[in-house]
Amino acid sequence: MNGDPENHGHPAKQADRESERTQTSNEIQQENEKHHEEDILTFPEGGTRAWLVVLGVWLMQFCTFGYTNAYGVYNDFYVRDYMAEKYTSSQISWIGSVQLFLVLSSGLVSGRAFDVGYFYHLMIGGSLLLVFCLFMLSITQPEQYYQVFLTQGLGMGIAVGMTYIPGLGVVSHYFQRRRALAIGVATTGTAVGGALHPIMLNKWFHGSLGFHNGVRASAGLNAGLLIISILLMKPRLPPSIKAHSTLRSLRVFLQDIPYVVMVLGTVLVLAGLYFPIFFLQLNSIKNGIDADLAFYTIAILNGASFLGRVLPNMLVYRFGAFNVVIPCITISAALIFCTLAVKDVAGTMVFAICYGFFSGAYVSLLAPMIGSLAKNDSEIGARLGICFTFTGLGGLIGSPIAGALLSTTFKFWKPILFAGLSVSCGTVCFCITRYMRSRKLGTQWL
Repeated sequence: MNGDPENHGHPAKQADRESERTQTSNEIQQENEKHHEEDILTFPEGGTRAWLVVLGVWLMQFCTFGYTNAYGVYNDFYVRDYMAEKYTSSQISWIGSVQLFLVLSSGLVSGRAFDVGYFYHLMIGGSLLLVFCLFMLSITQPEQYYQVFLTQGLGMGIAVGMTYIPGLGVVSHYFQRRRALAIGVATTGTAVGGALHPIMLNKWFHGSLGFHNGVRASAGLNAGLLIISILLMKPRLPPSIKAHSTLRSLRVFLQDIPYVVMVLGTVLVLAGLYFPIFFLQLNSIKNGIDADLAFYTIAILNGASFLGRVLPNMLVYRFGAFNVVIPCITISAALIFCTLAVKDVAGTMVFAICYGFFSGAYVSLLAPMIGSLAKNDSEIGARLGICFTFTGLGGLIGSPIAGALLSTTFKFWKPILFAGLSVSCGTVCFCITRYMRSRKLGTQWL
């Protein structure tokens, strides 16, 4: 009987065939892994999954940063009613400024945690903490400053900070060439939230619900939307196993002089940028504008920022992030100075629309501007987190200084000059950064 040569051949030949099969199998596996890595590194730049993630981040921004942009409603209510007897405008401003500081400075931790794979931990934890703090805020008592400070200043600030950087970062998993546009679309959630939350809160606080039930209603609304948001978001890229420690990243980035100058600029800008957002409603009422109309000023400002967060982003691909940010923030500084002459309804509304547009453009383009200084995508989260941590210092001191300058006499010209000069100095820093980068790279399109 003739044996099967495949099964009964020479042992050496059988060994050679087995070796060939193993080698071929390894080559196929390596080829599959190579294609998988290429698929990961090739950004979708769109598609159903990518835009669902953008929608999820949009909802998260609506409930988190959009809600913090409604703080002007709380500030006005606290100054004129809830804590008017015992506390000054400067003291009350610390609530909003600490909240803003923690929103941004938490990025030092959340940015690195996102890079190493803790996306859902941050999103779920931040959402739960935000809803819990809102319910706790709803049981605070009038003139009990520490209760409001702990829940709204500390608690909500940490909660929003846990979600902000990871939200921007997960959008970057799906977009590279169109990243500025995608982030701009996602951050319009902040604009819409900043427009709708003030309207709802003013109606609830000064209507039949009152302050406590109004805060509870907003907590329930945000809880439902946050659940949908978390279900829609999904990271695409694997965690970075080479993520450096925060201190090591800080040492590396501090040697990058253009980055350091830009960070200084963001600190100075934020020290003045939020003055109109926190104080516009109060300023309008003190200028004699009807309260029912003044209640819409913050909503109009934040609503106008919707277009500001989208339209200028489309120009980034052609002109570069710095070339779009610098004109927008320059106009924002000029508008702050213009409020010295704004005393009537028409002027207030025009200011709210214009300032909302250009300040919104700056906020949405800040992340692409920071990202443009990164050497590779793996360090974007760390650069954002470190920059926002220092940027938060501007938010921490800006509003209390403005409140102290405002004093109990409500002389608005002093804080207006402070805010305008602060934003102007920050703009100069951006110009210096752009100049250094253009000389190094040999191009003006930055």
